[in-house]
Amino acid sequence: MSNSSDVPSIKVWGWTLSVFLLASYLICIGFGLAVPGRFHMVEAWAPLLPGFEWLTPLGFAAGAIGSFLYGWYIAVIAVPLYRYFSKRGA
Repeated sequence: MSNSSDVPSIKVWGWTLSVFLLASYLICIGFGLAVPGRFHMVEAWAPLLPGFEWLTPLGFAAGAIGSFLYGWYIAVIAVPLYRYFSKRGA
């Protein structure tokens, strides 16, 4: 028997992934401020986050918003796929 609490929720996974990616972004920005330039994560974030620029207020906000939205994007795509394939495999 399947319990309704076993079914993944888009809302729960959206918030979980969004906060995780936002926290990861903030940790990387903090890391970039604490270490020399050759260790910055700018090269990793810039291609993934439209509007991201290192150490500008607008670039920081664009990166934070983009990171947060990627979490919801993943949840909206992955949770229905998980539900579909878990039903087929059962």
